[in-house]
Parts: sequence; C-alpha cells; structure tokens
Amino acid sequence: MGIWVDADACPKVIREILFRAAERVGISLTLVANQPVPTPPSRHIRSIRVSAGFDVADNEIARRIAPGELAVTADIPLAAAVIAKGAQALNPRGELYTDANIGERLRMRDLMDTLRSTGIDTGGPPPLGPRDRQAFANALDTWLARRSKP
Repeated sequence: MGIWVDADACPKVIREILFRAAERVGISLTLVANQPVPTPPSRHIRSIRVSAGFDVADNEIARRIAPGELAVTADIPLAAAVIAKGAQALNPRGELYTDANIGERLRMRDLMDTLRSTGIDTGGPPPLGPRDRQAFANALDTWLARRSKP
C-alpha cells in the first residue's frame, strides 16, 4: 500500500505535507518525475526519475499503481487511469477524484482544451493558497485513516 506522486508539477508545499505524513504513518511514498526531485532521507520515501517526454511520468504511475493505493496528481487523465485500476487520486487542492466525478472532470478538461485550441484564453487555476493546503492535508489524513481501518 502506498502513495504515488506526479512530482513534476506537484507544489513543494504539498510534497512537504506528504513527506511528513509518510514518516508519521510509515507508508511508502514514491515521487515520479522526469527531473531530479529532492527528498529527505527516509526508508519510506523514494524518487523515480523517468525519461523526459509527454506523459512519461504519468504512464509510469499508471503502470505501477495497485488497487487501493493513492496517486497525488492534478492531471485528470492520470487520475482517470488510476481510478480505472482500482486506486484513488487526490489533487493538490484536496479534491478526491472518484468514479462518480471523474467523467465530468474529463469532459470539462476536454472542453477547456478545445477552447484554448481556438485561441480563447481560459486562464488558469489560482495560486495554491493556505485553504488549499489545509484541504489537501485534511483529505490526505482522511485517506490515511480509512486505509488503516480493517
């Protein structure tokens, strides 16, 4: 049982929350990125560096994740892939992607992508704020508590 992190785009403050949680509960935490990602020395935390390329890190996570594990990602197609394998996905703002909401998120992502391709400026997400960090920490704690129950 472990947590997989799409580390190329994961904010440092979210990685730090994950590092503390991995140490606190002794869960395996794996960061996957196509660039070096600093990690603290720990027997619970490791980093996998993949080759550069479109979706290489995402594909590695989707290939390795097991049912019941958690992926931390803002990438909606990756979230859909891990859900399809029986795992769960949590974004850095604390939103848990589920079977019930992933289809809608994929449709919205595709719509925004289509709008951007026609030249419409759709903007981007606001910067990660204190409420987002707290929402992430709370959602992570909830997931960790559920996994430790028989």
